[in-house]
Amino acid sequence: MTHTVVSSATKEVVIGFDRPFVVIGERINPTGRKLLAAEMAAGDYSRVRADAIAQVEAGAHMLDVNAGIPLADEPAILAESIQLVQSLTDVPLSIDSSIVAALEAGLKVYKGKALLNSVTGEEERLEVVLPLVKKYGAAVIAISNDETGISPDPDVRYEVAKKIVHRAMDYGIPAADVVVDPLVMPVGALNDAGRQVFRLVRRLREELKVNTCCGASNFSFGLPNRHGLNASFLAMLTGAGMTSAIMNPLRPEEMTAILAADVANGHDENCMRWIQKFREPISADAANQGQRAGRENRRRRPAGATSEAV
Repeated sequence: MTHTVVSSATKEVVIGFDRPFVVIGERINPTGRKLLAAEMAAGDYSRVRADAIAQVEAGAHMLDVNAGIPLADEPAILAESIQLVQSLTDVPLSIDSSIVAALEAGLKVYKGKALLNSVTGEEERLEVVLPLVKKYGAAVIAISNDETGISPDPDVRYEVAKKIVHRAMDYGIPAADVVVDPLVMPVGALNDAGRQVFRLVRRLREELKVNTCCGASNFSFGLPNRHGLNASFLAMLTGAGMTSAIMNPLRPEEMTAILAADVANGHDENCMRWIQKFREPISADAANQGQRAGRENRRRRPAGATSEAV
């Protein structure tokens, strides 16, 4: 089994085929969030603080941290955000940026083994990001596109992923430390998007034997009831072999789908996490009634009788 191990200073998370699905919280990302972007650019991290705590409380195993704000000092903001989040929670982080200087700034301050998000199959990107991954002992998300863009053919995307994995090994980075993003396309624009990614994930698992991750919300882009659709898609992805996703843990229908998929895939021993989450607690009234009934039964028991059948 392939295990991708990431960690904070005190906590380890293992992404693997035989492990529960790993939820990577997506909300510390200013893309499309104008208020968060303005606050982070101004040095106000109160919303970052709140999002970090809320996502972990909702069940996220890791958090993705992104500081992609136009015209802002992204390396400095990303480093400050990582330090803040690591002071608030012990879950490992995914360091997310398209700017290499920002990735290195984040790696320099990170405590533990980070997941670097991301590297593509473009030669220029490979030559600058993979040395960082090796230098800081990180794991990395490999996105299945290259200089030609995102291919609509899943077999082409597989070959790009294979190239990245082999190139990483040339740098001394084991395949277990490469988590492939097969690129989830919007099903509203490409009706075959679901079947394409299921097929590709199976190939990545069975042939390359690597763990996988995706931006799950891309699938439902532009459609109504996005979270209901995402929930079903996530459950089916786990059946195809996907082992982690960057997603919104604050959406209960999506988190329920992940918990259910772990049960169905045999990754929740004795269904204990499901039971702990959903079993109805015994009310105080019911507990008191049970105690009163027990006392009444003892009072009515004939003299010399025992509690055992004879």
